[in-house]
Amino acid sequence: MLSIYNYMASGVLLSGIVALGFATSGLAEAVLMTPLRWLIALSPLAFTMVMSFGVNRLSTGAMRGLFWAFSVAMGLSLSSIFFVYTGPSIAVTFFATAGAFAGLSLFGYTTQKNLSGMGTFLLMGLFGILIASLVNLFLHSPGLSWGISFLGVFIFAGLTAYDTQKLKEQYAYVAGTDMAGKVVVLGALELYLDFINMFMMLLRFMGDRR
Repeated sequence: MLSIYNYMASGVLLSGIVALGFATSGLAEAVLMTPLRWLIALSPLAFTMVMSFGVNRLSTGAMRGLFWAFSVAMGLSLSSIFFVYTGPSIAVTFFATAGAFAGLSLFGYTTQKNLSGMGTFLLMGLFGILIASLVNLFLHSPGLSWGISFLGVFIFAGLTAYDTQKLKEQYAYVAGTDMAGKVVVLGALELYLDFINMFMMLLRFMGDRR
């Protein structure tokens, strides 16, 4: 599990460096006003799908390369938050998310309670907020947006604990096999997504708009 956490933390750090660098370079303002913004927004999803569905066909090295590419793509995508929220509020929200994530992941790792029963409920909630988010692209409802963020915090908090317990069991099962390296990378991706999504949901409440 330590390898999974190391990859996840390194990916988040890389994304943060790329996001800050892209936002402060002046390139982001120019690029995000062009159709390239759609490529930047959708590329992390493309990397996620390739890694998730291609895990059995891709080599461990390819999975690692895709994870770093995904982290860079996420950094480019996240750069827009620096134009919406103040730097100090982003930092405060990040550290608050890091603390919450650490506690939730520790709970998932150490608890003797079987959390597998939460999986279906959490996935249904995740699909629900994804559909609501797509609908709100057309409605532009502030109330719906706040509701999505409120539910999203709890859903990704639950997924953090659930995914940690699941990954602990998976890693114990494949340790010492050729699949171990792939499980590390895919596990890091899952925890990365839990962290970043929880961060974005909390930023809606804690971020100070410019």
